[in-house]
Amino acid sequence: MIGSIRIIVVLAAFAALTLSLIPVQYVFLKLKNGWKKRLPHRFHRIVARLLGFRVHIHGEMHEGRPLLLVANHTSWSDIIILSTVGQVSFIAKSEVKGWPVFGLLAVLQRTIFVERERRGKTGQQTSVIATRLAAGDAMILFPEGTTSDGNRVLPFKTALFGAAHAAIRETDVDEVIVQPVAIAYTRLHGMAIGRYHRPVVSWPGDVELLPHLKGVLRAGAIDVEVRFGEPVVVTADTDRKMLARIMEERVRTLLQGALFARDIADD
Repeated sequence: MIGSIRIIVVLAAFAALTLSLIPVQYVFLKLKNGWKKRLPHRFHRIVARLLGFRVHIHGEMHEGRPLLLVANHTSWSDIIILSTVGQVSFIAKSEVKGWPVFGLLAVLQRTIFVERERRGKTGQQTSVIATRLAAGDAMILFPEGTTSDGNRVLPFKTALFGAAHAAIRETDVDEVIVQPVAIAYTRLHGMAIGRYHRPVVSWPGDVELLPHLKGVLRAGAIDVEVRFGEPVVVTADTDRKMLARIMEERVRTLLQGALFARDIADD
């Protein structure tokens, strides 16, 4: 009963907040106002609290631009969590645009939608990302291409790493900063989340969105660690595939560090 009441209250608050801010963000986008970046950041900080996420940040997002952030991907909630730490936009698969509510919010956050399976469009897609990077937008890439179980990092797909080189090749920037970042869901009501409880927060692609959202709301307080790693400065001479391997290794190390630290604390 209490869980159902919480779900109703949170969804009502989320709906009221979203409906009140959608037209405001739409105006900011049309006017090209600086708040078009700030408002999503403020919005997601409130939403994270509503949903029960307690975000703990280790390290800092690099202040330099152009900046491409490379992250592991566990759930739809990664978007909310990463949006709380800074003014960012995302690179997402094209299907996200059709999601109820979240698709509209992604559009309003100036997400770049890509078709990963259409190799013939890779060059065009990297050019779009490159333009945004050169304009000073901090872009977040999920190079696994899908969500994992939250206990590991899947192999990185390398194609969209070419956006860093495209920014150098097609714009007037000389280098691009690429920084690894890991998201680790570590505690549920203060208790360590092990493999058994990981499905509460992890969202494999074959699970429907709305039932999973209800499960998160019913769960309540969830601690999340966001760990920023050592960046790589990309120049025209940087090898794209080598860059992807370095980022994959660093994200995996960051994730394991967060999960291992949690286990040590509970011994």
